[in-house]
Amino acid sequence: MSLLLILGIAPALSLITLVVFYLSLTIAGQTFLSFQWDTLLIETGFLSIFLAPWRLWSKSRNDPPVSRAGLFLLKLLLFKLMLMSGVVKLTSGDDSWFDLTALDYHYWSQPLPTALGWWADQSPEWFKKFSVAFCLVAEIIVPFFIWTPRRPRLLACGLLIFLQIVIGATGNYNFFNLLTIALCLLLIDDSSGRRQRGALQTNGETRSVVSHYFADRLSICAAVIVIVITLPLNARLIYSAFRPEEEWSRLLGSVYARAEAFRIVNGYGLFREMTKDRREIVIEGSADGIDWKPYEFKWKPGDLNRAPGWCAPHQPRLDWQMWFAALGSYRQNPWFVQMVISLLHGKPRVAALFERNPFPESPPRYVRATSYRYRFTTSEEHRQTGAWWKRQELGEYLPSVSLEDVQ
Repeated sequence: MSLLLILGIAPALSLITLVVFYLSLTIAGQTFLSFQWDTLLIETGFLSIFLAPWRLWSKSRNDPPVSRAGLFLLKLLLFKLMLMSGVVKLTSGDDSWFDLTALDYHYWSQPLPTALGWWADQSPEWFKKFSVAFCLVAEIIVPFFIWTPRRPRLLACGLLIFLQIVIGATGNYNFFNLLTIALCLLLIDDSSGRRQRGALQTNGETRSVVSHYFADRLSICAAVIVIVITLPLNARLIYSAFRPEEEWSRLLGSVYARAEAFRIVNGYGLFREMTKDRREIVIEGSADGIDWKPYEFKWKPGDLNRAPGWCAPHQPRLDWQMWFAALGSYRQNPWFVQMVISLLHGKPRVAALFERNPFPESPPRYVRATSYRYRFTTSEEHRQTGAWWKRQELGEYLPSVSLEDVQ
C-alpha cells in the first residue's frame, strides 16, 4: 500500500488502508507498539488523507492545489506535538529542566544512545545548558511561528528540523525524527517552486488545475468536518500540558475516549521527566548452574567495550522494552517472564532477537537476570580502557529459574 501511495495510485484510499493496518498492528502489539511515535504515525496518516488527492490516479501536473484545510490539520499536529513536548517538561516538576541540567543525564540514560551521544556527553557543562535552553525555546516558542508569514515560518522550519537532526544523531528514536521532519517540510511553500511550475504549465493546464481543485470539494468538506470535531479536543490536549491536574468535561472526555481508541487524536509529551539513573538487565543462561553465558542484545548496552550503535529508523522493540523493564521488576513485566520461558524452551524466533545464541545446540537448563547500573565512561577512562560504558552490579533481577520452576 505504501508503494501504491508513492506511485500516486489511489492515494487517499491507500492512506486509509495504511492507517487501518497500522492501527491493527498497534492494538495487537500492545506494549511493544505503544510508543508515542506509533500513535503519531497513525494520526499523521489519518490527517494526510485530507491532504492527498481524492482520485484513483494522481499526476503532479493535474493535481489540485494543496487543500488549505488539510494543510491546517497537519500544521496543527506539528504545533501540538512540539508545544506539548516542551510545556510538559516544565510542568512535570523535574528540576533538571529549570536548572538546565537535563543533558547531564539524557545522553547516557536514554534507551538507545549512539556513539555521537557518548561524544556529546563529554561536552562542557555550559554547552549542555545552552543546548537545554535551545531545546526549550525550540519546543515552546518556535511552534508559534508556524502560523506566521513566510520568512519567520521558514526560520521555524529550519530550527525544528535542526532540533530533530541533533536528537536523531545522539539517540535512536525509530522513525520519529524523520516523521517530524516530514511534518516540518509542510511549512515550506517555495515561491521559486511556484514560478517553476508556472513556467512548465500552459494556460489550459492551469485552468485544469483550478477545475480539479473544485472537483475535490468533497475532500475539503471532509477536512472541515474533522477540524470542527478535533479542534476542541486538540485545544484541550494542549491545555492539559499546561494544567495536567484539571479534569476533562464530561462531553469532551466522552468524545476524546472514542477518538483516542482509533489513535487519531493524541496527546504528546516526549522526555517529560529526565531519567537520572540507568539500569540494565543482563540475561544469562547455564547448562549446569555454574558456568553462565550472557545473551547479548543487538543494540542495547551490554558489553562494556562495544560502541553504542545506530539502528534508526529501525526500532528493535525488545531492546527498547528492556529499558522500561529495568525501571521496575519482572513481576510488572509479564512479557519478560514469557521471554525467559521461550529461552528455556529454545524457541529459535526468540533467540534470533539477540545478537547471538550462546546455546545453539540445546537450550539452557537455567536462566537468570541481573540488574546493573550503567554509565558512560569519561574521555580519560575511554582512552585508558577502550570501554564506552562502566557498570556497577545492583543485584538479582530474576532468580535462576528452570522449566520445572515455571511449569
